[in-house]
Amino acid sequence: QFTTRVVSCRAAELRPEGGGEPVPGFQVVLEDTILFPEGGGQPDDRGLIGDVPVLRVTRRGPEAVHFVPAALEPGAEVLLSLDWERRFDHMQQHSGQHLISAIAEQMFGFKTTSWELGRQRSVIELDTPLVTAEQVAALEKSVNEKIRDRVPVTVRELAADDPEVEAVRSRGLPDDHVGPVRVVDIKGIDSNLCCGTHVSNLSDLQVIKLLGVEKGKKNKTNLVFLAGNRVLKSIEQSHNTEKALTSLLKNGPGEHIEAVRRLQSSVKLLQKNNLNLLRDIAVLIARDFKSKPAPRQLFVLHRKEGDSEFMNIIANEIGTEETLLFLTVGDEKEAGLFLLAGPVEAVENLGPRVAELLGGKGAGKRGRFQGKAAKMSRRGEVQALLQEFVSHQNPEA
Repeated sequence: QFTTRVVSCRAAELRPEGGGEPVPGFQVVLEDTILFPEGGGQPDDRGLIGDVPVLRVTRRGPEAVHFVPAALEPGAEVLLSLDWERRFDHMQQHSGQHLISAIAEQMFGFKTTSWELGRQRSVIELDTPLVTAEQVAALEKSVNEKIRDRVPVTVRELAADDPEVEAVRSRGLPDDHVGPVRVVDIKGIDSNLCCGTHVSNLSDLQVIKLLGVEKGKKNKTNLVFLAGNRVLKSIEQSHNTEKALTSLLKNGPGEHIEAVRRLQSSVKLLQKNNLNLLRDIAVLIARDFKSKPAPRQLFVLHRKEGDSEFMNIIANEIGTEETLLFLTVGDEKEAGLFLLAGPVEAVENLGPRVAELLGGKGAGKRGRFQGKAAKMSRRGEVQALLQEFVSHQNPEA
């Protein structure tokens, strides 16, 4: 917590990070602050000004701008409270990044070109097209050894024109930077120009887990990692998943993978058998229709189980030169598939109208129009439309 004064408060809008409508509120500048504004790859802090929540903190030149939902009186003395859990998480990830970047450069010559502190995991962009699994393992082993060595982390302030700044690892200063620069030192390992928040000793990182690498931008590799409490949360989540799988699969964790492989094989076999049965059913339905003594000009069928192939087999077997077919598959109350087949001119005329009635979309060519239907319950309206069309085409029918 920190006591300070309100310097200014003006109406503003906040655009949510996930998109959506802007949130009305106020931008507040304080005499000083303990809330970190976003920057340097690190997200901003959260907290309270009195009992008013701080929804975002950004930097405007040398000032930290706090976005709040309620107005604050300029000149008023206020108590600023920090969301420590969020801050400490960011400290662990940011100091972890400094350590990983320094050791990766020392061991393999991989320079860090950027990084991102994400909500679930963090990513370091390395200036190399390839990082091997062996290098990842060696890097993880080395950074955790440094954590166990309890190496101090300190912060220095230097003038921007101090010659020492040239010897510090840096990706450059922002164009609007003013005043002194901060240097974060990991004793004997790294000196880095940085505006972010950090632990005071590597032991506060607890542990670092490198989750592996992903392909990055051209000739770059993204290294994914977790630090500190995020590792513990990840283990807890994995353990809960493991317990659930043990209950479902009725075997131990070491046998889960083989059990899932067996299940996958069984499902593939069942799907193949089911597809063969659907094909047989489609042929039988078509033959039954064709065996009727008096040919009909309209054939309508709905089946809960089926797919596009099922419907097309029926259309192929019946023939569409003289008969108009309207076939649907899917749950009556949910979305499904439809096929309108028959004489080319009739299908071209009726297809878009059928799709519109079913609240769906489709396309067609050569006497077939098929697509997805959102309103399967309106099949009766389609059938009435088709029956009316057939009656007009052949009044004697």
